[in-house]
Amino acid sequence: MSHHLVEARDLVFAYPDGTRALDGITCRITHGEAVGVVGANGAGKSTLLLHFNGLLAASAGEVRVGDLPVTAATRARIRQTVGFVFQDADDQLFMPTVEEDVAFGPLNLGLPADEVRRRAREALATVGAEHLAPRAPYRLSGGEKRAVAIAGVLAMSPSILVLDEPSSGLDPAARRRLIALLRSFTHTRIIATHDLDLVLDVCSRVLVLHQGRIAADGSPAAVFADAELLARCHLEQPLSWPHRSPEAARAPMHAFDPRADDTLEPSSID
Repeated sequence: MSHHLVEARDLVFAYPDGTRALDGITCRITHGEAVGVVGANGAGKSTLLLHFNGLLAASAGEVRVGDLPVTAATRARIRQTVGFVFQDADDQLFMPTVEEDVAFGPLNLGLPADEVRRRAREALATVGAEHLAPRAPYRLSGGEKRAVAIAGVLAMSPSILVLDEPSSGLDPAARRRLIALLRSFTHTRIIATHDLDLVLDVCSRVLVLHQGRIAADGSPAAVFADAELLARCHLEQPLSWPHRSPEAARAPMHAFDPRADDTLEPSSID
């Protein structure tokens, strides 16, 4: 299966109460893109993301990952390619220790024990959380939980990362570390968020959802400069927008270094 494409075609989804959350979404996301999905509450952001690895099934239209449609028959293969990080990290953390949590996915793939341990340790190292391996997840801070949830997805070696509100609930320092981490990835990244400044820092493309439809699809500079569009979609320009040129919005940041001194780049997302 090609891992280089996520595509929705005329995607429609209605909840059991009749609420039409998606109303004919068509979009194509290619390998290596970092795409922000933004919109007001109820615009359909999370609903769209949940279709990308089969957590929701379309009422009409289809979603494809590579050359496979996302269906009940293909979900298991799709989920090895598309890693999903939920808004609430507690939805993903349930094992007695962090290491067991991160190892859970690879273990259920039937991989050898040595490979499971390697993947878990490498994933924790990537997010700067090796020191949390023996800890109980319920004893972690919100940012530490977010880092471990991301590690659990990375341990599955996905090509595509889908993240729902990844900066929600993080303090400013933890948010900066998360942004540096997201920018360090080479995966295709699809990020639903209300944090438009994070979109400026991480994403090269923005999809604006409004009432279950795509209202705009373009660069952050073009989209966030359109005050009429933002007002119509009940959005506001990023807080940093008046102080940042389009070039500065994507300027290089400090590389993510999980072992850096706290005064420069703290060691974990906490």
